Amino acid sequence: MLELSVNKFRANLKVIVDKAIGEHLAIRIKRRAGKDFIIVSAEDWDRDQETLYVLRNSTLMSQVAESVLTYQNKGGYSPTQDQLDEINSI
Repeated sequence: MLELSVNKFRANLKVIVDKAIGEHLAIRIKRRAGKDFIIVSAEDWDRDQETLYVLRNSTLMSQVAESVLTYQNKGGYSPTQDQLDEINSI
């Protein structure tokens, strides 16, 4: 995570925002008097909120754990070659 002073942030606002968006980089803005804050792109914020939602949802997490076990045990649905060809439009 990149850390900058609030003065440096203010002086380079466009460049810093472009960096947060383009490089998916969270940027911590440090303040002498007051609490620090973080700049992240809206895309990254939405992704993180969705991840937090899934992690907090015990039903979804149970489904994920069950799917992992199914995969590890080589269980679950296995399409035929014809079905794979149809899915892939061959």
